[in-house]
Amino acid sequence: MNESATLLEINEVNFWLLVYDDPFNKRIRIDDYYGGIAPVIDYVENLMKEKKREKLIIKVRSEHFKEFLERGFTCEAIIDHYYLGSTMYFFTKYFDQKRNQNDHWITEDQILGSINGMEISTDTLQPPNEYHLKKVDATDAEKLALLYQTVFKIYPTPLHDSEYIKETIEDGTIYYAFYCNGAIVSAASAEVNRMYRNAELTDCATLTEHRKHGLMKILLKKLELELFDQGIYCSYSIARSLSFGMNAVLHQLGYRYRGRLKNNVFIYDKLENMNVWVKNLADTPNFRQ
Repeated sequence: MNESATLLEINEVNFWLLVYDDPFNKRIRIDDYYGGIAPVIDYVENLMKEKKREKLIIKVRSEHFKEFLERGFTCEAIIDHYYLGSTMYFFTKYFDQKRNQNDHWITEDQILGSINGMEISTDTLQPPNEYHLKKVDATDAEKLALLYQTVFKIYPTPLHDSEYIKETIEDGTIYYAFYCNGAIVSAASAEVNRMYRNAELTDCATLTEHRKHGLMKILLKKLELELFDQGIYCSYSIARSLSFGMNAVLHQLGYRYRGRLKNNVFIYDKLENMNVWVKNLADTPNFRQ
């Protein structure tokens, strides 16, 4: 099982932080902050050294862009409209030389180039009658965990654990899945940030023998509709850069590529780069058609 990640709220005299400490992926992510930027950076850099983490990620507001550049951070990706309509920037810094090196970047550029030449189309296939689309509740957490155990040898969050899945459902994560002969064969989720009105489409998995029916595209469209109905218009997804299929689906659905997070998480079978894709659901014409 993955080492347990923790979400810490740090209150100091001149700043406040929301820190996601992720020992399994050997990183720390700052999900929110306010106050003095210099003391924020000093604090989190010291925390990195204390915890011996390898990668630091900070979600940065546009007005602080230059301040993080001045302190040696790199902007690896952005998410349009993340903060109630304003852009968020993923700034990173590496504390281990090997973590900043990667052998797959050129291959991933070639994959992205092939995908960018594809036509954008939200049309979907009609799956065979034995496939049934359903919103997943806690009673099917074990079936969902079994899917993730089968598809991913390793995963950046503990989705192999049904109890963890139940906790995420209670916290507001939305799961949709296709069932076939009583088993979940394809699933995806929307992790909703209600404070800033955005959602990450994530946890996308389909059993190999069921991938020819275009199930994932249908699932993502279903999640988009639910988000739209809740007034959540910033939809984004972070996909394995080496996965042609998943990145192609996002491109076809009208998501725009917004950068690549280097050596971001342990997923599938190794430490991987992740592509960031963004879509403004409010700007999609005839969305419900």
